[in-house]
Amino acid sequence: MDTFAEIYKENFSRVYAFLYRLCKNESLAEELTQETFLQAFKSFHRFRGDSELFTWLASIAKFTFFAYLRRHRMEMESINLDVVADVMVADESDDPAAVAERRAVQESVRRLLKKIPDKYRDVVMLRLYADLPFAQVALALGITENSAKVLYHRAKKMLLEELKHEYQF
Repeated sequence: MDTFAEIYKENFSRVYAFLYRLCKNESLAEELTQETFLQAFKSFHRFRGDSELFTWLASIAKFTFFAYLRRHRMEMESINLDVVADVMVADESDDPAAVAERRAVQESVRRLLKKIPDKYRDVVMLRLYADLPFAQVALALGITENSAKVLYHRAKKMLLEELKHEYQF
């Protein structure tokens, strides 16, 4: 029990930040973080150490979040995709026109990410939201590191192609 309490203390803020970036709601992120650690505690005996502990927790957090979405029949719009858009549009200007364009791109990314197959969406979310390296993304999804890289590259390419058509950039 003491070991799990230490794991909780060491990883709470990182798991919370991951979930907050997904839902952009403090109380929901707190609730989902607690649920993540409850599920982790219940299945801790199955953790084999094949991945880093945070990778395992992020995987549980992702499934907890998707279960919440299914239970509450929320749309994928609940996921904050600002991170994805910020990666694709690297303009730090405070110019109102640039801010408006960034928001429009973020909405497009939100809409487009809902359309791509789950395997691509999962890789993008773990890579960008959890800030996981490809090796950890692969472990979390049960695929090879090379597959994670390929899926990420293809997802990003799909999103960029669609964005290019919409925004001619």
